[in-house]
Amino acid sequence: MKGKMIKLIGAIAVINILSRLLGFVREMVIGYQYGTSLLADSIITAYTIPNFIYIVIGGAITTAFISVYSKLADGEEKQKFLSSTFSYILLIVGVLTILLVVFAEPILKLSFSGLSGEELEITKRLFYWMAPSTFFLVFSMWQSGILNVHQRFQLSTFATFVYNLAFLVLAVIFTPLLKVDSYGLGALLGAAIMVLMLFYGLKKDFTPHFRFHFKHTNELKRLWMIALPIMLGGASLQFYFFIQRAFASNLSDGYIAALNYASKLTQFPQAVLMTAVTTVIYPLLAKKVGAKETEGVSELYQRGMNLLGLLLIPITFFVFFYSKEIVTIIFEYGNFNADSTRMTTPLLQIFSLSMFALAGNVYISRFFYAMEKSYLTVLISLLCVFGVNVLVTLLMIDQYGAVAIAWGTSISSIVNLILLMLLAKYMLKLTVKSNLQQTGKSIILYGFLIVLLYMSSSYIHTGWIIGDLLIGGVIFLIVLLGGMKVLRFKELQFFLRKRGV
Repeated sequence: MKGKMIKLIGAIAVINILSRLLGFVREMVIGYQYGTSLLADSIITAYTIPNFIYIVIGGAITTAFISVYSKLADGEEKQKFLSSTFSYILLIVGVLTILLVVFAEPILKLSFSGLSGEELEITKRLFYWMAPSTFFLVFSMWQSGILNVHQRFQLSTFATFVYNLAFLVLAVIFTPLLKVDSYGLGALLGAAIMVLMLFYGLKKDFTPHFRFHFKHTNELKRLWMIALPIMLGGASLQFYFFIQRAFASNLSDGYIAALNYASKLTQFPQAVLMTAVTTVIYPLLAKKVGAKETEGVSELYQRGMNLLGLLLIPITFFVFFYSKEIVTIIFEYGNFNADSTRMTTPLLQIFSLSMFALAGNVYISRFFYAMEKSYLTVLISLLCVFGVNVLVTLLMIDQYGAVAIAWGTSISSIVNLILLMLLAKYMLKLTVKSNLQQTGKSIILYGFLIVLLYMSSSYIHTGWIIGDLLIGGVIFLIVLLGGMKVLRFKELQFFLRKRGV
């Protein structure tokens, strides 16, 4: 069973990596075509609200749906719950999408106060394309939840890959004809293609229950009770993006794009890992909680947090010291020039400090959702996102500009992690146990990594930026894996035994 789960997580991770890479390619194409210009800002700003609703509302409903649906016995009650959820999603998201289109200009002005003139007109035009994609995106998220409950993870993950591929290809193909508006067309048609693909996958077993049924049952009430706090607290990463772009809209042209490029780079390692793990683990976690397997839940929490730290903290060091090389190699083409790199590099360095914290926040929150005890996590997330984050940004933005926005995200996400770990310890009785020896080994390993990465990034310069990054990467892997071997980290021994080494 464990071997099968590892293979499944691995397969989903591969598809997620490819999907995320397509997202990176899309950002690279935007950078190549528009750099850190007004047009790049407009594309990113116009997509912010549809994507925000997709992740926040779609993710909350789907997470709550999985939690309730997985605990229901097969039969008529389960089928009625499926029909009721289908009906209310279509109604609520349909009305919301219509409101976005009808009130596009006031919504954009309220959300991004710095928009005006040409930038507002271009953003509004793109928003008219992208707003209708909100309906398809949220509905596809719910469809994926149905597949995940029934352990058909590959199709739901592959559909996201197809969406990103269609978005990218359509945007590129239609650029000569539609210019910047091609990204609006790509977003809309890509989302529609994803829904059709998932609908086909669900056709045989589930779509007969996709019928209108508006009866308000106890199960549906539970779904909304679970979903509401997740919308507010579980989507902190999306709130960060929204606030970043709202603040950046008042800065000079290009900083919305620069913040987006930097945040996308730091998202990649933690998002790929977290998406792959939670896609497989969360439905199983919900079942374990339902069966009251407390030891299994505790072991899952301990192992997950240890692995996240061991993987993401070293990656943080590498990204911090080689941020300029990473930005240059990935983005510096076409209209993304050396000035764009100088804008993006310090933002990437600061954002990299939040990678483990953001991943840890997502991971810990899943345990609260599965146990249906998420209200305090909501208060903590709201306090950190709208309190600590906004306060840090406001205190620093006049002097440091966009760098203040990045610091707001990193500091508040770290505070959020500390508070969530304390809450999990005292409310859920879940702790990350660590002895003095283990802590000492981690300090030694991380200390060597920091010193050697600092020295290599500061003093080893071949004149070929890819060569510099490769040298840094080799040093990073040798020190990390060699250090784990010498210091006998049990996580490394676990993986070596699994592979028969």
